[in-house]
Amino acid sequence: MQIRFVAVLASLALALGASALPDGGGAAPAAAAPPPSDSESPPGTVPGHGSPPETLPGHDTSPTTTFTNPITEPFADTYADPAVIRGKDGWWYLYATSDPLVSGGPFGNMHVAKSRDLETWEYVDTIFDEENRPAWAASASYFWAPDIRYVDGQYVMYYTVTDTAENPDPWDYTIGVATAPTPTGPWTDSGGPVLDPRPAGGGAYLNTIDPALFADHDGSRYLYFGGFNGGVWVTELDESGTRAVGAPTRVTVADRYEGAFVVKRDGWYYLMGSSANCCAGPVTGYSVYTGRSRSPLGPFTDHEGVSLNESRVGGTQVLAQNGNRWIGVGHHAVLTDVSGQDWMLYHAIDKDEAWLNEPGGVNRRPTLIDRMDWIDGWPVVNAGAGPSEGPQPGPVSASELGIVSADPVSGPGLRRVAGTLVRGSDGAGDAGAIARLVPDRRGAAVARTAPAPRDVRVEADVRLPDADGALTVAVGGHGPAGVTVRLDAGARELVVGQGRAQRRAEVPANVDLTSWHVLSVEVRDGVLDARLSSSGLGDVDAEVRFEPRRDLPRRAPVRLVADGGEAQLDNLTVVAAHDPVTERVAEPRAGAVTFAEEFDGELDAGWRWLHGPADVEVADGALSWPLTGHDLVGAANDAPALLRDAPEGDFVLEATVTLPLGEDTVRNYQQAGLLVHAGDDDFLRLAPVSIWQTRQVEFGKELTADGRTWFGGHVSGPVADRMHLRLFHTTDPTTGEHEYRAASSRDGESWRFGATWTLPAGTDPEVGIYAGGGAAPATTATFETVLLRELN
Repeated sequence: MQIRFVAVLASLALALGASALPDGGGAAPAAAAPPPSDSESPPGTVPGHGSPPETLPGHDTSPTTTFTNPITEPFADTYADPAVIRGKDGWWYLYATSDPLVSGGPFGNMHVAKSRDLETWEYVDTIFDEENRPAWAASASYFWAPDIRYVDGQYVMYYTVTDTAENPDPWDYTIGVATAPTPTGPWTDSGGPVLDPRPAGGGAYLNTIDPALFADHDGSRYLYFGGFNGGVWVTELDESGTRAVGAPTRVTVADRYEGAFVVKRDGWYYLMGSSANCCAGPVTGYSVYTGRSRSPLGPFTDHEGVSLNESRVGGTQVLAQNGNRWIGVGHHAVLTDVSGQDWMLYHAIDKDEAWLNEPGGVNRRPTLIDRMDWIDGWPVVNAGAGPSEGPQPGPVSASELGIVSADPVSGPGLRRVAGTLVRGSDGAGDAGAIARLVPDRRGAAVARTAPAPRDVRVEADVRLPDADGALTVAVGGHGPAGVTVRLDAGARELVVGQGRAQRRAEVPANVDLTSWHVLSVEVRDGVLDARLSSSGLGDVDAEVRFEPRRDLPRRAPVRLVADGGEAQLDNLTVVAAHDPVTERVAEPRAGAVTFAEEFDGELDAGWRWLHGPADVEVADGALSWPLTGHDLVGAANDAPALLRDAPEGDFVLEATVTLPLGEDTVRNYQQAGLLVHAGDDDFLRLAPVSIWQTRQVEFGKELTADGRTWFGGHVSGPVADRMHLRLFHTTDPTTGEHEYRAASSRDGESWRFGATWTLPAGTDPEVGIYAGGGAAPATTATFETVLLRELN
């Protein structure tokens, strides 16, 4: 392959230096004058075209947008479990679970909406109707959590079936799959489940729900699925993608995660999932976490090396509620805009408008979108600031340099240099108008853009209909500093080169290059990353990371070269590579101690017992508190607690508590920690808790709303026997609400920040400690200190 590649580079060098022709298509003459130098074209223009680019109906040529959450508000009150893909027609398509769209509306058969710019969305239709509804699903089945991908020239949707027709037991969850030639259908179900329902015993079934496909560089295709009852699992799929093969592997502990989504970055596989109750109305604490692995099969560990698949469960926080209107932020999908910036789509609940209808009905969960940053090797939404309110800079969704991305030949932004550049049609597919680069007798077809910046990102849907065809994307000009990225169908390689320096990656045998694939070339800070992907959703068919030996010029055209056969392109974008956010927003800090209870004698006079006193012992610098079955949650409200007045203004409440909860066994729901009490049905609590087989830090909230009492919580962790807990109190200057941000630590040095809960303005909560939740096995919580600190 080396000899062939060098020969091809020599012919490409001639083609890259060939003349620019005045027309956008037609055959090249035998000889022509040299092209104008790059310096003759001012930034943002094309030689001979100084006017603004043409705007076609339905084609936005502006590369930037502004959005305000929720993005589905124009057509839906709720749009949960979102999944997204960019169609070959240039539209983005957004899918959702089968809840009613609006209050009083009927349940659907999953939904789809579309947008040109990821900002303005319009509803299209349901996925299934009575004509194409899967016959193997029971008549009462729901269809949940669609996952959408593009595989071998068709759209593939995996989804949850809650009840099968063959089995008389209800809620025998499993995964279905359907295919379509376009993102809106018509959808054809495969005729049966991808994997069989998994009995849990006693007529119950494990949560075989929430599918997510991932395609890897070796051609393997993996399906992640599962939820709280059973854990998240991964299985390989057969060549058709419709049936699981082999034994699945569990990748998370049974009682923690659902809604998995996997992306690959810098050689790491990142498993992201949601946790806590998705649908508890105004006390929903759902949020997103991640762990990473060098294998798609795990083990996945968080930033402290704690596994997501053990009793004292780990997970690095990616997204959590921050005290604004949005709570229950989770079940997400990830997309990459054309500048290379990642974005997270997820559903959320407005804490003041939680229901579609009467209490106990369907949660109102619209879709939100926010920027997802990579900081110190880990994903985090809005640099840790959480869900956004108000207008925000949006994704880059269109090309610069006058290129109309969905019809690349139509505008002035792409000019022929050699061979033939013509407008074509996708034929049977959904791409519509496409660009065809057809080599002539000189062996190559070349097109170029106006000068692009050094840090640039080029993306296109690419198809190579000829067995020996190849497409080369050249950045940095055609001099010695230029870098070429070559997708070669004959050699089945993705090759990046500058001069004699080359790096290459094999294209898997089951990747059909005669169907559309997303090719992206991104240059940033002197490093080029080239990726071939089936769906453009964090999956990877081939990837090469390359550090050029020579610096690229400040500005140079991007050149597209076809040789050995025709190359077809669609959805072409050339934009400045995004400027990544590399620092997290500042976390709150605990300041000087203003009160300390160290349990070295009589309790401070400011304490009072709620529902007590408990059977505690104060001795040797500790308060020992045997756990009982009493609890603050629910109608009993009989658990003792030790409370005192909260300070005025901002403060930090802190405690150190030892609570040996063991591992793996069920000891529900033993706990001990901090309490903020505005009433027996209006409180917050932060504690390490035994939840079935897991040990988690729970930040729970109880309130009375809509005529009943609700309890829900955010969970984090991991847990040690000895834990340090903090609640950071501030007051919203606009609403007067009390805001409490949770943090926990296993060593008192490294803190994990979690969610923010609020209590109403005008209340005067007390603060303190509590213990309880279960008497068996006999366990004693030991508090070493309770502190109040200033908030820095």
